[in-house]
Amino acid sequence: MTFQAASREALAAVELKLLDVVEGTAAAAAGPLGEELFAVAGLLDREIGLRRTLADSSTDPAARERLARDLLGGKVADDTLQVTVAAVSARWSSPRELVDGIESLATTALLARSERDGRLDAVEDELFRLGRIIADQTELEQALSDRTAAVEGKLSLINGLIDGKVDPTTATLVANLVGQPRGRTVVQGLENLASEAAKRRERSVAHVISAGPLSAEQQERLAATLQRIYGRPIGLHVEVDESLGGGLVVKVGDEVIDGSTAGRLEALRRKLAS
Repeated sequence: MTFQAASREALAAVELKLLDVVEGTAAAAAGPLGEELFAVAGLLDREIGLRRTLADSSTDPAARERLARDLLGGKVADDTLQVTVAAVSARWSSPRELVDGIESLATTALLARSERDGRLDAVEDELFRLGRIIADQTELEQALSDRTAAVEGKLSLINGLIDGKVDPTTATLVANLVGQPRGRTVVQGLENLASEAAKRRERSVAHVISAGPLSAEQQERLAATLQRIYGRPIGLHVEVDESLGGGLVVKVGDEVIDGSTAGRLEALRRKLAS
């Protein structure tokens, strides 16, 4: 998500409140907090007039707080209400960015839970792998991204794929993405979520395509090499593509390091054609 200046400041301030709330709760409570914040974001996404009112910085913040408390009091947990009140009391660049901000806070709460549980690595890996699986199945991707299809049908489709096979945090993040895409494709959304999980561990992500499986030792050596190159910890997401013929293709951000046989042959063809 991209935020304008005022919204970035608002999000940073409310994230501090969120982290205070998460630190003061039991680990199990971080999950419902994230799920309820997703529900609040969904409500504001559907109710245009409500989100405009709650994001109107020309009105008294106390009035916006009262409206949020009247609307949500007794319907969500106190932790969720505290974070929502902090959000609507802040100054956002637009009503849409208020919704984006609350959704971002929900994601942070859920990733905080998985971090507490020692499951953040698994969640990150599951999000990445699911994105690759869907990207490789055109019909599935189209079905999940069809804006005219019923949400219930898309949720049933994705649940059939992941039910009982992924961490509860992964399942909640995926359900929100599919149920409330808000203009995002499922594949891009999953990649963004995997990147958010990686950022939480204060590292970058390298997407590695290998001609064959990499052993744990090979992955460790590759991660160490990339860390020396980029000067920061690098996490690996590895997938196998036998069509490479040999070697690796490594993508870190917008930079691609192509050490594959196919890549070298293509470079040679371009050189010969020039």
